[in-house]
Amino acid sequence: MTQPDIPTVRLLPKSKPQALRRGYPWVYANELVVDRRTRNLAAGTVARLEDNDRKLLGLVGVTPNSKIICRMLDRDPEASIDKAWLAAKLTRALELRERLFPAPYYRLVHAEADGLPGVIIDRFGDTAVIQPNAAWAELLLPELTEALAEVSGVKTILKNAGGRGRQLEGLDDQDAVLLGQAPEAPLPVEMNGATYMADVTGGQKTGLFYDQRPNHGFAARLASGQKMLDVFSHVGGFALAALAGGATSALSVDGSASALALAEEGAKRMGAADRFATRQGDAFDTLEALGTEGERFGLVVCDPPAFAPAKPALEAGLRAYEKVARLSAPLVEEGGYLVLCSCSHAADLSSFTGACLRGIGRAGRRAQLLHTGFAGPDHPLLPQLAESGYLKALVFRL
Repeated sequence: MTQPDIPTVRLLPKSKPQALRRGYPWVYANELVVDRRTRNLAAGTVARLEDNDRKLLGLVGVTPNSKIICRMLDRDPEASIDKAWLAAKLTRALELRERLFPAPYYRLVHAEADGLPGVIIDRFGDTAVIQPNAAWAELLLPELTEALAEVSGVKTILKNAGGRGRQLEGLDDQDAVLLGQAPEAPLPVEMNGATYMADVTGGQKTGLFYDQRPNHGFAARLASGQKMLDVFSHVGGFALAALAGGATSALSVDGSASALALAEEGAKRMGAADRFATRQGDAFDTLEALGTEGERFGLVVCDPPAFAPAKPALEAGLRAYEKVARLSAPLVEEGGYLVLCSCSHAADLSSFTGACLRGIGRAGRRAQLLHTGFAGPDHPLLPQLAESGYLKALVFRL
């Protein structure tokens, strides 16, 4: 579209533009003038945003039926949101990752924090998986695909449509191959001396969780000579890192048989299959059963899914985190280590820590807090957006 064709949307008089000027990236539906013209904009339309005094704030992607009605794309109202603009954002993101990591296995784009609101891109060597979780990105997916291939050199690009945000944006749930051919088998990824198998076509999210990489590494330093338990293990995140760190054995617990099969394949490729075991089942039931069986471990890790993905679920989520702590603490040997994680952005660090300490206390244990971990640097934090700092990992000695 030519610049004069770009529509304009305006903040309501009661809305304060200061936060947007300081870098906050979202406008909520109750902050914008939503007249018939705005309501009729196609989801993903790029528009100029102005304050109530008609001073321009920048360019936004508009989704009229979403609670987040505008996402800030560029502070320059004269910018062109096109393939060249996308390539510049991707180049900037790639430069950071290439500086941080020796091999091309990382989160390449972390949404708002990398200036591409709602866009997640994870890279697995020559394969990249895009989650376009905002309507503006879905509209520009052909340009984003071309720019990504040119900037990064990847040969295969897949679209993963499983992101929670897509439904809120009115988008489909259809995965697609955007470039090249989908891998016929899971892809091996080496991190912290361990080998993980990423199922980029049928696995959870994009196939692997890169965000826990530094926390896997820290836990692995505590694993030498220890029996280790990894609950909510997915493809063996903490367990395989612990085996690489010298654990005498590791037991992975997960509800998904396919995820545990990938963990087993990873252990086999590492030459650690003889020290690795799996147990499929509900995590809470399995924690209780292990307690009844009298099992004890030198290192226990619980990395559950988001129990509090949004504020309405916060109280129930904190109770669930407390229960995880209460059931896992008795399984830790005297002087052993307990790692408890949360990926719920609605549960801040203080609330999560409180829930964990209540659970540990109710299990009759006392704890030292040794370390607080967060997502790795390929998941940068946008300081103005608390939601981008979702991951917490607490390392206790009991």
